[in-house]
Amino acid sequence: MEEKQAHRDRLTAVDASFLHQEKQASHMHVGALITFEGPPPSRDELIAHIEPSLALIPRYRQRLAFPPLELGRPFWVDDPSFNLHYHVRHTALPRPGSDEQLRELTGRIFSQRLDRSKPLWELWVVQGLERNRFALISKTHHALVDGVSGVDIATVLFDLSPVPAEHPATPEWTPAPEPSDAELAAEGIKGIVRTPIEIAGRALGALSRPGRSAEQLREAAEGVGEVVWAGLNPAPDVPLNVPIGPHRRVWWVESRLADFKAIKDVLGGTVNDVVLTVVAGALGRWLRGRGVRTEGLELRALVPVSIRGEEERGALGNRIAAMRGPLPVYADDPVERLRIVRAGMSDLKESKQALGAEVIAGLTGFAPPTLLAQASRLNFSTRLFNLIVTNVPGPQFPLYILGREMESIVPIAFLPENHAMAVAIMSYNGKVHFGLLGDYDSMPDLDRFGKHLEDCLAQLLTAAKKADRSRAASNGSSKRASARKSVAQKKPAAARKSD
Repeated sequence: MEEKQAHRDRLTAVDASFLHQEKQASHMHVGALITFEGPPPSRDELIAHIEPSLALIPRYRQRLAFPPLELGRPFWVDDPSFNLHYHVRHTALPRPGSDEQLRELTGRIFSQRLDRSKPLWELWVVQGLERNRFALISKTHHALVDGVSGVDIATVLFDLSPVPAEHPATPEWTPAPEPSDAELAAEGIKGIVRTPIEIAGRALGALSRPGRSAEQLREAAEGVGEVVWAGLNPAPDVPLNVPIGPHRRVWWVESRLADFKAIKDVLGGTVNDVVLTVVAGALGRWLRGRGVRTEGLELRALVPVSIRGEEERGALGNRIAAMRGPLPVYADDPVERLRIVRAGMSDLKESKQALGAEVIAGLTGFAPPTLLAQASRLNFSTRLFNLIVTNVPGPQFPLYILGREMESIVPIAFLPENHAMAVAIMSYNGKVHFGLLGDYDSMPDLDRFGKHLEDCLAQLLTAAKKADRSRAASNGSSKRASARKSVAQKKPAAARKSD
């Protein structure tokens, strides 16, 4: 029988940089808190439900393998000791099973680093929630999956109807043989040797398309220049950017997608513009509450942008670039704040920052790991932004797991070094949840920031409704004036003369 070949996928440059950015107090895992209606499934039921889907997400049965002597980026290899029972965990809240208890549990789970000797993910089943509910807490290393791809992969666990889908029979999984240190070293050397050959091949291809290649080269150079220019302008120093510890707080805010759409329909922009406007308003209030003057102060949000093509949807590994969006915390008027955010994001989209970030990631393709961390600073340098704000659109229809309907999903991002808070936003079935992750010691008022988010959204919605009524009244007056003019024009000449 033919021996199964070892499956070795090299981490992308961005994925490897996430590994190297992880420090004792900066965990690079992301995830979500997902609540469901109904009684919880047993752990064995959930494992039996997940196991057939693992063939669709092979990375979840793979671990990291590092070449000796830092010869290139690490590899994903099959884990011969993979045990699904280790990754799917079970716990329960004591009575009454409140949201406060659930927040504390989620914070504790996200305070612990993932074990790098095993596949980099965990899934917790939490029973005992009040109002006859249960929760799933997912936790996955950012090197394994990005936000856009993660939504696609997570949905393999969910059904579109209360009746669970039938899983086809899957053959028993046999891990590929583990590569030896010599094989990993050889693969690393191949990558280093291949680099000049691939560069030469691209150069020869460029000779056959001089016009197109010159244009691409010019755009790439402009993009890199914009990234470098952004790197020369650090973000302002505020209480968000302080040394952090390993422990975390979690908070969330629930809102309606219809409200965000109503605001953008009246005041213009996109849903994401409205989200950033709400975050900027909440940050301004939070800073002033901390005694910080915000006149003329503009913070920067690291806004991850997917550069994954349609043909790559569902693929594993990160295909993202970092863009730095404006957060005008100095603007008190919500409509003016939205206008500033709209203009800033429009300029950002027309810029070539994302292209420049992709070029830089490509240039680090075969760099040794020690250089990857340095190269990634151009894209993800923590002094270039004040906080992460990531917004992922989710499905706008109900999802189910083992017959239980998903009630809500709260996304959870990560904290880089010297960043005390991150904001993740996700929409699902008409709802929008802000997931707030904070450093335990430096963000004791994370709940207060959540209240500021609620207030700023309400303020912006009120302004949109007022503008809509004013517009409707103006349109009504115009129509009445037009009607009077039309009637006057239809009168006989003698009647018009007597008038």
